[in-house]
Amino acid sequence: MFALGFFLLAGLLCQSLGQYDYYDEYYVPYAPMEAVSSPNCAQECECPFNFPTAMYCNDRNLKFIPIVPSGIKYLYVQNNLIEEIKTGVFDNATDLRWLVLDNNNITSSKIQAGTFDKLIKLEKLLFSNNKLTKPPSPLSKSLDELKLNGNQLSSFPANTLSGMENLTTIHLSENKLTTESITGAFKGLKSLVLLDVSENKLKKLPSGVPPSLLMLYADKNDIDSIPSGYLAKLPVLQYLRVSHNKLVDSGIPAGVFNVSSLLELDLSFNKLKSIPEINESLEHLYLQVNEINKFDLTNICKFSSPVNYSRLRTLRLDGNNVTHRSMPDDTANCLRQASEIIFD
Repeated sequence: MFALGFFLLAGLLCQSLGQYDYYDEYYVPYAPMEAVSSPNCAQECECPFNFPTAMYCNDRNLKFIPIVPSGIKYLYVQNNLIEEIKTGVFDNATDLRWLVLDNNNITSSKIQAGTFDKLIKLEKLLFSNNKLTKPPSPLSKSLDELKLNGNQLSSFPANTLSGMENLTTIHLSENKLTTESITGAFKGLKSLVLLDVSENKLKKLPSGVPPSLLMLYADKNDIDSIPSGYLAKLPVLQYLRVSHNKLVDSGIPAGVFNVSSLLELDLSFNKLKSIPEINESLEHLYLQVNEINKFDLTNICKFSSPVNYSRLRTLRLDGNNVTHRSMPDDTANCLRQASEIIFD
């Protein structure tokens, strides 16, 4: 189990580094190549003798979920042709911790009532790339990860995640969620560190997110402004990504990004005409493909001295109307730690 935990942590950290692409199947260990499964296993699947609490039913063109026997803690049913989940398939699986249902054809209307009622120990529900229009419920209060990317979610009732004090990561990208449909959905989640609402139909950043949040991803929405004081309510936020939106200068209140916790800020592919005011602690600033026409150094460093300078290591300004010659004379002093400044 140490190996599984290590890869999960490594995957989460990889999502936070650099100008990013990440591979999100770190949680799926492949079944060992064994000819014989343990006797406590559905005949359609494999339960390796050296990992008898895992049942591998993935990539088998299954049209249904087999009855899960007792003692199974890790169930992999991704990459099949499943369209519904029938009542009773999990009745014996009261010890189930991980349930991976990615890449099937399951619809919300075909999840029968009471399906998840007995999964009170479930920690990870990975349900991406199906055809859900609303999140499954009720869900275990023990969940620490919920992944619903690539569905057709248009509603997310405010009480769906109520009482989930262990929930640390929520992935909701590539859905049809609006600002109104997620209002109040994340309140009270005192352990939440990562919220991904990228590629939806949001016009504003989600409201009511808990102060524990470290990473907020809202790329590829219709966001045109940031509420005044929004980041001040998130005192430990380190990574904010709002690229490919409709942000304009008038929608950026003065100092809204000037918070000391922030390490990475991605505002690329918007409609900004100036560099926003940032804190000197920021390390990565992505502003490529905006309409910036002036290098305003005072928004990066109020003043420079031997002890006052920006910690920026990466600054991207390519795809704007500024060049190296736009930099003021004191830029080298202000940006003394920068290893990458890109204009072209």
